[in-house]
Amino acid sequence: MRRDVIPSPNIWNHARVYELENRGVDPDGVLEAAMRRVHDWAAQSVLDVGCGSGFHLPLFAARASHVTGVEPHEPLVAAARRRVARLEPEFRSRIDVRRGTAQQLPVPSASVDVAHARWAYFFGPGCEPGLTELSRVMRRGGTAFVIDNDATRSTFGRWFRRSYPSYDPEAVERFWGRQGWHRERLDIRWEHPDRQTFEQVVRIEFPPQVADAFLTTHAGTMVDYAVNLFWHEF
Repeated sequence: MRRDVIPSPNIWNHARVYELENRGVDPDGVLEAAMRRVHDWAAQSVLDVGCGSGFHLPLFAARASHVTGVEPHEPLVAAARRRVARLEPEFRSRIDVRRGTAQQLPVPSASVDVAHARWAYFFGPGCEPGLTELSRVMRRGGTAFVIDNDATRSTFGRWFRRSYPSYDPEAVERFWGRQGWHRERLDIRWEHPDRQTFEQVVRIEFPPQVADAFLTTHAGTMVDYAVNLFWHEF
C-alpha cells in the first residue's frame, strides 16, 4: 500500500456490508437534491474522488457527459470496474475508473466541472494536498463537493463522538471556513431493510463494545443522521 494512502477500514475490510450500508444512506435523496441546487451536473464532467466500489458512479452518469471515478485501493478499483461493466452501454461509455489518490489525481488540469468526495479523504486538517489537487483539476466555474458527518448533532453524530472522542467537529468546521468553503447542514436517514442488516452496518462503523451498547439501547432499523455538505466554487 502506498504510504500516502489513508485506509478506510469499513469499506476496505467489509466491502459486502459497506455495499448494504450505501443502499441505506439517504433513501430520500436529500444529498443529491442539495448538490444539484448548487451545481447541476447535467452534460458536465464529473470526478468522484475516493469512489470505492463505484456505488455513486451510475447516479452521476445518468445526467453527466462523462464521469471519472478515482480510488486508491486496487480491490475496490476492480469492483468499481465490474459495476460499470454491468451497466447499459449508454451509461457504461460515460464512466472511467482509475486508480489514484486525492493528492495525485490521474486527470488533466482544468478538466472537471463537478467533483464529489463522500466520506473519503477530506476530513479537515491534513487534507490540504488534496485541496491543492482539486484546484488544479477544476475548471473555472466548477464546483467541488465534500460530504462529511456533522458530529455536533443527531443520533449518529452522538454515536460518532462517543466512538471517536478525540474528534473535534468544531475544529473541522472552522477548517473548512478558513479554506473559503460553504457549508449546508442537512438531515438524512440511515435506514436498512431489516434488523440483521442494520446491526451488520453498525458493527463495521463503530468499535465492537460501543456498537454493542448502541444496539442494546436502539431498536429498529433506522437512525437519524446529520451531515455537512461543504462546497467550493472555482
